[in-house]
Amino acid sequence: MDILSLFGLLLAVVAILGGQWLEGGHIASLLQVTAFLIVIGGTLGAVLLQHPLPVFAHGLRLARWAFQPPPCDYRALIRKSVTWSTIARKGGLLALESHINGAGGEYERKGLRLLIDGAEPEMLRSILEREIDTFEDSHRTAAKIWEAAGGYAPTVGILGAVMGLIHVMENLSDPSKLGSGIAVAFVATIYGVGSANLLFLPLAGKLKLLIAKEVKRREMLIDALICIANGENPRIVEGRLESYLADDE
Repeated sequence: MDILSLFGLLLAVVAILGGQWLEGGHIASLLQVTAFLIVIGGTLGAVLLQHPLPVFAHGLRLARWAFQPPPCDYRALIRKSVTWSTIARKGGLLALESHINGAGGEYERKGLRLLIDGAEPEMLRSILEREIDTFEDSHRTAAKIWEAAGGYAPTVGILGAVMGLIHVMENLSDPSKLGSGIAVAFVATIYGVGSANLLFLPLAGKLKLLIAKEVKRREMLIDALICIANGENPRIVEGRLESYLADDE
């Protein structure tokens, strides 16, 4: 669980509701079912129109990464790579066969299989880099549904505001209906701008960051496997992979 993401979302909501309360407003006045349906329903419809259903479904599944990110331990990969390199130098590439099941994800296992099967370094790099491109393209496209939602929500919120004002104008002769119409108008705008800037756009940004981290981890794995295939010293393997972390640290 990414506590920082959860804390950030809660902080944003509490800050807005707290500000409303400190100004003497009623928090209940921000709870408008009509405005919620207009903004969220309209935004959802626009996003569905823009993206195919498989991409939309992938984006929904990907959203949990913001709060439960996939494991991406660079140091653990470096340690494993040094171990593989040491074993390969002592017992040959076939000695790594017993380590396939404990390699971690499917991408690591595939890379080790190619290495053990004697794939040439350039062929190994070509196959694994193609998989990286496919992974990155698929996941970035899925993450863009949240970016699209962040673009549409404020506009749909304004649409809800205009609809609320139309309702007000239609009932000028009935003062009892004016308050609800004005409330829907302004709350719809809050929902649109708030959901875009407090949820949709930050979520898209977080997913892009996590995708980039996974791509980097896979690039490190490719470099490690190429070094092992070329029979390089484990210390060289470690130093090469450490260079990926220089900027992070």
